Amino acid sequence: MLITEKMYRGFKDQFADIYQFLLFSVHIFRKIISFRRQRQARTLVLLRQILFTGFEALPLISFLALSIGGLIIIQGYNILENFGQSNLVFVILVTVVIRELSAILTALIVIARSGTAISTELGNMVINNEINLLLSLGISPVSYLVVSRVVGVVVALITLTIYFNLAALLGGWLFSTLFYPINFNYFFTQLFQQLAVTDIIISVLKSIFFGIGIALISSYQGLKVNIASTEVPQRTIKAVVSSIVFVVFADILITAIFYLL
Repeated sequence: MLITEKMYRGFKDQFADIYQFLLFSVHIFRKIISFRRQRQARTLVLLRQILFTGFEALPLISFLALSIGGLIIIQGYNILENFGQSNLVFVILVTVVIRELSAILTALIVIARSGTAISTELGNMVINNEINLLLSLGISPVSYLVVSRVVGVVVALITLTIYFNLAALLGGWLFSTLFYPINFNYFFTQLFQQLAVTDIIISVLKSIFFGIGIALISSYQGLKVNIASTEVPQRTIKAVVSSIVFVVFADILITAIFYLL
């Protein structure tokens, strides 16, 4: 009986938390619509978020993209050449990298770097009464802190995803020249023959949804900190786990919708 009551309370708290998050998200979307009319200081927060999420993540993104592109080429040629289907490696490169890996791997890196940073920073601001200070000055914490971060993360994630695709394709060609002599023009001609507009749309659409979800979840968890500083790491962990779950489910849903259409 006690176990049943605890489970019921647990589910009830989970649904209440999801409901509060949905209300929080709707409020943020309303603020995003009027973001362009906000003061200049909020633009500075936006630019700093883009710089941290996007520009400072470029070295890691470059290394990961070049490595994955090269590995796909090496493994693909090694396997498919035995069946006389070496041209299929371009189909694999487009399908695996552009449609799937570029958006989801970039999102995971953003979660590890920016998601944790947003949640921790906002949580510490709550503990240090900086949120109350903004309210006392007549500044909306949601407009000033959250909206700027949501827009910044989305812009940075789209840019990083496009950059990941370009770096992975370039890495594929570089690695292919080391093991299999392939002309640059031939490589990219074959590649663009397999590349469709739908592939690019899926990649960008995923990065938009991933960016919105990561920023909203991280901001929400950060602002849920109440009094104790020990809540900050707990909320950060919740932000990471929830963001990963969201990214995986959103990836499956978007992919399924496009394949069914």
